[in-house]
Amino acid sequence: MPKIPQDFLQQEVKIDRSKALVLFSGGQDSATCLMWALDQFDHVETIGFDYRQRHLVELDVREEFLLLLRQDFAAWKSKLGDDHLIDLGGLASLGDTAMTHEVEFKANEDGLPNTFVPGRNIVFFTFAAALAYRRGCKHVVAGMCETDYSGYPDCRDDTIKSLQATLNLGMDARFVLHTPLMWVDKAETWQLAKNLGGDTAVKLITRSTHSCYLGDRSELKDWGYGCGNCPACVLRKNGWNKFQNSLHPLKR
Repeated sequence: MPKIPQDFLQQEVKIDRSKALVLFSGGQDSATCLMWALDQFDHVETIGFDYRQRHLVELDVREEFLLLLRQDFAAWKSKLGDDHLIDLGGLASLGDTAMTHEVEFKANEDGLPNTFVPGRNIVFFTFAAALAYRRGCKHVVAGMCETDYSGYPDCRDDTIKSLQATLNLGMDARFVLHTPLMWVDKAETWQLAKNLGGDTAVKLITRSTHSCYLGDRSELKDWGYGCGNCPACVLRKNGWNKFQNSLHPLKR
């Protein structure tokens, strides 16, 4: 059996296994994952990224969400730690996508939607892991999902597992990458929020998160703010309707 270096053992002792870092964009999925993390861990910090996204309003919304989360959930307030915002503007300079430039939503020649930003989630996880290393967080939580993933290859479970292995090897660490939404659809994501924080959580996510790729916050609808037509709005709206139907099934 190979001998484990003493400095590695000392590093493991220093890691607080009750601490987690959540990739929090300000959207529905990451907000639900933040609530999940607060339910699971003793201390939770958040990280967000400014990559010159078209819906930059999500960065303003995330501040409001964190403020209201502390206000509405006393049990979680003491667990919620520092928020970190990282500038990744270089992603937008690598090419035109519908997430970073005002172009029509469509499928590319390779079949992927043009909302796909190549390498985005890989970069996100790398920066998050680097911060987690510095902050002593063993657990990194994110909202990737294969069920409603819009065809993004960097949202697949295999990608996340591969990233976990690579980050642990590259940083000589023992991170665990959690994706609580990997196998659920949007309706089940709404239900998870309700299970975690009741109607207050659902209301908070509805009003104080943002999904719309166009950044439209002109009108509050039943399912939240948005244009109602972009891919993100369609997923969120359809998920909300399915969630509501499960709560109030029609009488036969």
